[in-house]
Amino acid sequence: MSSAPLGRRRSGFIAIAGRPNVGKSTLTNAIVGAKVAIVSDKPQTTRRAIRGVATGPDWQLVLVDLPGVQRPLDTLTERMQRRVERELSEADGCLFVVNAQQGVGPGDRFIAKLLAGSPVPVVTAVNKVDRADHARTAATLQAADELGVSEEIFPISARTGSGVRALVESLVALLPEGPFYFEPGDRSDLPERVRVAELIREEALARTREEVPHAVEVAIEAIERRADGLVRIEATILVETESQKGILVGAGGRTVKAIGVAARRSIERELGARVHLECKVKVRRHWRGDAGLLDRLGIE
Repeated sequence: MSSAPLGRRRSGFIAIAGRPNVGKSTLTNAIVGAKVAIVSDKPQTTRRAIRGVATGPDWQLVLVDLPGVQRPLDTLTERMQRRVERELSEADGCLFVVNAQQGVGPGDRFIAKLLAGSPVPVVTAVNKVDRADHARTAATLQAADELGVSEEIFPISARTGSGVRALVESLVALLPEGPFYFEPGDRSDLPERVRVAELIREEALARTREEVPHAVEVAIEAIERRADGLVRIEATILVETESQKGILVGAGGRTVKAIGVAARRSIERELGARVHLECKVKVRRHWRGDAGLLDRLGIE
């Protein structure tokens, strides 16, 4: 626990907003210093508002990695959008992330309008500068400034860590004084079942293409801790069509086996225990429109 006087500590919630696939999850993990949000180049990777906790000697940032802001298309994306709006309204500050490679586009301007109507202060990060040349980065920084949503704009690379320290210092300055919300060693408030499900989904996303990623979700059926220290996990990978199931299962079951092997290794690192993971693939048509199922999956 920090030895700083209680009244001088700063703590609060920072919402991270941005279009899908601008690197919000990678940036959250970089600031926290641990993997709390799964990373993929597929849209809709983040479906829940992931909270990562970063603690310094006298400050604590609770980072809310929001789902990518987008036009709602179904019950799933409607929930994602409502969560974005609610978390923004309850935050102490907002980190707006744009992509240096892609520049500022209509999606960024849509989010900027949303943030302009919010009472919380906003800091902007232009991410992926390690993947853009100097001219492209400069143009994106200029375009981000012209959005008019924040006075401070930081060129960063969440992947390499470049610029992240200065960004964190700016975010800490937005926090009100107050006690820590979490113990200093905590990194996330996600329930264990959700953390495990997300790690399996990450491996499924890494091995799929085209229409499959949008349709993939993971339900944890059981987690059993045995006396010998082994953790036994039963998981169902949900898809919406038989053709998607065929892709995920793969010839001779090779794809789902590869997903299971890679996910087991990630889960063992997360839980610090030996894991026996059983994964099966099941068709659940139109699950993205099933409010009851979304409730059980923890997608508010």
